[in-house]
Amino acid sequence: MSSARFDPTAVLTAEEIASVRARSDIKGLACVGHAWIVIAGSLALYALWPNPLTFVLTVLLIGSRQLGLAILMHDGAHGVLMRTKRLNEWVSQWLCAYPVFTDTIPYRHYHLAHHRLTQQPDDPDIGLSAPFPITTASFRRKMVRDITGQTGFKQRRAQIRAALGRPSVPLRERVATFRRKLGGPLVANAVLLGLLTVFGRPHYYPMFWLLPLLTWQQVITRIRNIAEHAVVPDNNDVMRNARTTYASLPERALIAPYWVNYHVDHHMLMYVPCFNLPKLHALLLAKDFGAKMEIQPNYPAMLRLAIAKPATV
Repeated sequence: MSSARFDPTAVLTAEEIASVRARSDIKGLACVGHAWIVIAGSLALYALWPNPLTFVLTVLLIGSRQLGLAILMHDGAHGVLMRTKRLNEWVSQWLCAYPVFTDTIPYRHYHLAHHRLTQQPDDPDIGLSAPFPITTASFRRKMVRDITGQTGFKQRRAQIRAALGRPSVPLRERVATFRRKLGGPLVANAVLLGLLTVFGRPHYYPMFWLLPLLTWQQVITRIRNIAEHAVVPDNNDVMRNARTTYASLPERALIAPYWVNYHVDHHMLMYVPCFNLPKLHALLLAKDFGAKMEIQPNYPAMLRLAIAKPATV
């Protein structure tokens, strides 16, 4: 079973569709460059003024850009991060996916199934939204596990075990599987460590790459997942089985980078690059689709829906 489809040609002109679907090597590279500039600037901030406040701020900013790299990898999986296909594949892998220990290619197959089967029983992402709403206490426990690194450590341990394979498998096959699943991420992270070592700060790798990846990035990834599909009004309506959440500038900086908050718009027309989603949203509002779409005014309002389950006595 699949969810209802949205036919953009029925409501948008050919020129409007072409405009929002327009890909750009320059804009794609600018987004990726922005993520890495923020990361480098955050490291420089702490290097110049090392204190507890700049330490926390650096972790938060880098963790948000790590999620940003995953979001840009998501665009690469849709083939819309860059106009040039080979550049799209290379940039989404080596500059977005591999540094945060993921892989564009398997993600692409998994994620496109999510689009075909959104909020249906066989949606591969249904487990991310099905438990909601939950109680405030349950949400607090999840946040504690995320911010203390328990969630991230569990995920990385499972990833390494999957890459190592079963002990009963011949060693040559296990090595090949490990190289295929983790070779790229390990090379990319070795390059990161090498660059930090050249600048005389190899300790920044565990402090400001692994720590944000295992903590703040986990927190905001969970918030992203909740915002996108949890407690939606109608699992079978493409305008109601995903959610757009308006984000303030601080929310965009720390929680929702690169227009990830325009998620119902993304599901309605999934081959729109992230940098064109605000334009698509404005077009849909101008055509009076706002009342039909699941939209929340901000992230606190969205979270209140997700944690509305009463506590049992």
